[in-house]
Amino acid sequence: MSLNWSKKKPGSGSQSHFKVNSRGHAGRNINQRKRTLIVSMFVAVCLVAAWLGGTLIDAKLFSTRLELRNLFPSLQHPFGTDWLGRDMFARTLKGLALSIQVGLIASACSCIIAAALGLAAALGKTADAIVSWLIDLFLGVPHLVALILIAFVFGGGMKGVVIGIALTHWPSLARVIRAEVMQLRSAEYVLISRRLGKSWWWVASRHMLPHLVPQLFVGLLLLFPHAILHEAAITFIGLGLSPHQPAIGIILSESMRYLSTGMWWLAFFPGLCLLLVVRSFDILGESLRRLADPRRSQE
Repeated sequence: MSLNWSKKKPGSGSQSHFKVNSRGHAGRNINQRKRTLIVSMFVAVCLVAAWLGGTLIDAKLFSTRLELRNLFPSLQHPFGTDWLGRDMFARTLKGLALSIQVGLIASACSCIIAAALGLAAALGKTADAIVSWLIDLFLGVPHLVALILIAFVFGGGMKGVVIGIALTHWPSLARVIRAEVMQLRSAEYVLISRRLGKSWWWVASRHMLPHLVPQLFVGLLLLFPHAILHEAAITFIGLGLSPHQPAIGIILSESMRYLSTGMWWLAFFPGLCLLLVVRSFDILGESLRRLADPRRSQE
């Protein structure tokens, strides 16, 4: 029996093939991350431009001018004018800026509540049971119903809307933060700090909170769409912002009585812009969550 020895190193072909595949897979991951970053930056720039445009716009552009009332959309008035001659493009930009402002304040307050309750769950079994009960209680109540009741109790307006959204949109994020805190509580560095006599406040602020900041930031962006839509919803039914403020909900509510006369642009363009802003925040939040999650970033 003869043995045939080959000069080719065993497994050399499979190793080179593995290297090619790994490089190609890494290249695809890098390209996907670059595309996600580009999309996130583009969406963020558009949202900042919309907010700045509505904040810095001249008040004269949406003042009453009866000689320009009920004008069809044109180059001079892209969104047309309403029954008082007010430019709908300027009113829509102002309403979007106001909605973004309300959504930012309310979402930030919700994130603070979620972080506080999530960290409080690590104090012990009793605290964890109370936090879990509060999360289940608020999740069992429809957001819009609770939001209407809270906004009505606090007198409506921007204060009532912000408080209502802040007190009704934290449970989902709090459940995620609580799960992360439960995992961090059993980490070695946390146990060592506790054995060294460090307080729970020191451990939570030095060890746990830095790990929760990315999730809180992503949660802030993901809460934005819900906050803006719910603000527009309760404003539409008259329980939100003041009628003197050019909010999107007020614009849509006022335009309902004029749709039957053929003035479709009064509701179409503001509603479309609201949906675009909501979808933009949704895309931005999902993109950042994909980048922050090491498992999903390699998909």
